[in-house]
Amino acid sequence: MNDRDTRHQQAMQRLKSRVDEKVAEATEQRGLLLVFTGNGKGKTTAAWGTVTRALGYGYRVGVVQFIKGLWECGERERLVEDSNLEVAIMATGFTWDTQNREADTRACREVWAKAERMLADPDVYLVVLDEITYMLKFGYLDIETVKRALENRPAEQTVIITGRNAHRELTAMADTVTEMQEVRHAFNSGVQARRGIDY
Repeated sequence: MNDRDTRHQQAMQRLKSRVDEKVAEATEQRGLLLVFTGNGKGKTTAAWGTVTRALGYGYRVGVVQFIKGLWECGERERLVEDSNLEVAIMATGFTWDTQNREADTRACREVWAKAERMLADPDVYLVVLDEITYMLKFGYLDIETVKRALENRPAEQTVIITGRNAHRELTAMADTVTEMQEVRHAFNSGVQARRGIDY
C-alpha cells in the first residue's frame, strides 16, 4: 500500500469512528419536527420524498397543501391511490390570485381543521404541512394555535413544515431545520415551470 492509500485508509478509519460514536449516542426514539424553508426550490419536493419513504414502509401519512393544492402535483398524482395517504387541499390555490382575505382565511381554517385531526391521530406516522408558513405570515392562522397542535401531537408522529420565511417560533421548536438557498432559478430568466420537473 502506498502513502496516499495509507493516508486515505487512516482518514476513513477516523471518519468511521466519529460516525459510529454519533450512532451510539443517538438513543432517543420519537417523532420529529422538520422545517424545510428558505427561498430556494425543493422544499415541497423534499417533503414528498419523505412521504414516499414513509409510505414505502406501510406507514399512514397525511399531507395538507395550503398554497399549491389546485396546481398539478406529479407526486400527489402518483401516490394518491395509496390507501395509507390522505391529502387535504386548500380550495383557493394561490392567495395572491384570489386577493380575498376573508375567503382565503375561511379556506385556510377549513383545511387546518383537517390538519388538526391528522396531528391528533396516533395512527398517522407523518404529517406534512405544505406551505403553512404563508398562512402564518398572512395572518390566516395564529402561531399559538399551530404550536399547540404540534406540541400535543402523538410522540411517535413526525411533522414536516414547508415554506419560505418559517416563523422563528417554529424553527426554534424544530428538531431539524433545512434552509434551501437559491443560487439561480430558471424562472427568473423567463423559463416556464416544467411539468414532471417543477410540479
